[in-house]
Amino acid sequence: MNVFVTGGTGFIGSLVAGELIRSGHQVLGLARSGEAEQKLKNAGADVLRGELDDIEVLKRGASLTDGVIHMGFSNDFSRYNEAVAMDLAAVQAIGSVLEGTNKPFVNTAGTLGVSGLGRTATEEDHGPEGMPRIASEQETIRLAAKGVRSSVVRLAPCVHDIDRHGLVSILEQIAAEKGFSAYIGEGRNVWPSVHRRDAAHLFCLAFVSAPAGTRLNAVAEEGLPMKDIAKVIGRNLNIPVRGITSEEAQGHFGWFAQSVSLDNPTSSAATKKLLDWTPAHATLFQDIDSFYAKQQG
Repeated sequence: MNVFVTGGTGFIGSLVAGELIRSGHQVLGLARSGEAEQKLKNAGADVLRGELDDIEVLKRGASLTDGVIHMGFSNDFSRYNEAVAMDLAAVQAIGSVLEGTNKPFVNTAGTLGVSGLGRTATEEDHGPEGMPRIASEQETIRLAAKGVRSSVVRLAPCVHDIDRHGLVSILEQIAAEKGFSAYIGEGRNVWPSVHRRDAAHLFCLAFVSAPAGTRLNAVAEEGLPMKDIAKVIGRNLNIPVRGITSEEAQGHFGWFAQSVSLDNPTSSAATKKLLDWTPAHATLFQDIDSFYAKQQG
């Protein structure tokens, strides 16, 4: 199959493109720069130049191929609301081309959208109206009723390998700057995690096999307590680990404080059963330990 991929040079997307090509698919990758174009060509993909807000380019990519995997997203957090709006427009543009074709369309979301339920979130849960990127997720699911084999892969906040640790990398940076590794309150709130290679494989499985209207949770570890995350960071940086109050969190974590406070236990049991997906790579803590061991030579 010929697959239009946005975000195909990213942390996860580069692995998705590579796995698709190795599996015999042809990839048409959206390239927003000359550097991205060269990376895609080196991986064996065809290239379509354009931006994520170029609606006509997105429509063309969708019309030229047998389906779409959409992972591209602007990482300019100073203009986050604009990025969210742009993402929704991109989904609507791609969806308008795919309506009535039964072609696959795999979109990207995050499990943090189903935080704070007071229990472990499942694939059946969806975030409340008004949360960032929820509109994009819901638009994708609605396309199932319009003749699109649409699905959403919801990524854990800690998508990791040895060198990068998802949102935990931000905690590591803050801990190094502040001189201690912190958690809020008793540190019982949790974040799920998944290795980038396992996440990439799930995108490929979803493209080939996910039923229309499916939410999939890219989660290997259902919930790592923030206190344990802080301890791993503290041990590797050789700095103290300390609990702080909710009132102190804003001063310590800054703009990231709200995310650090989220409780996001998330199951992927239905995803594993539906697509026979079995996470097989290193855990988050294994990758963190390996990273710092490598740094020490």
